Amino acid sequence: MFSFVRSAIYGVALMGVMAGTASAAAEGGGNIPGAIGAGLAVIGAAIGIGMVAKGAVESIARQPEAAGTIQINMILAAALIEGAALFAIIVGLLQNPFA
Repeated sequence: MFSFVRSAIYGVALMGVMAGTASAAAEGGGNIPGAIGAGLAVIGAAIGIGMVAKGAVESIARQPEAAGTIQINMILAAALIEGAALFAIIVGLLQNPFA
């Protein structure tokens, strides 16, 4: 568990530095808070989609005859999570607190 948390923190920090540097070069100012928010949105979406997939696989293992319905619902839920994450990423990277 602690290695996952440490990896997540490193990932967020790396995304923040990379996106902040790219934003600073493009706009003349940094956007580190927005990049951190976008990184957290990506991590949250990945965890959410992983939990949805885990639940779907467990459900299919319990009731193989319902696999089609479970799979359709899983894909729909993953698409909704991904759409919300994409919106959060765009909003986070468009924000510029130093403007």
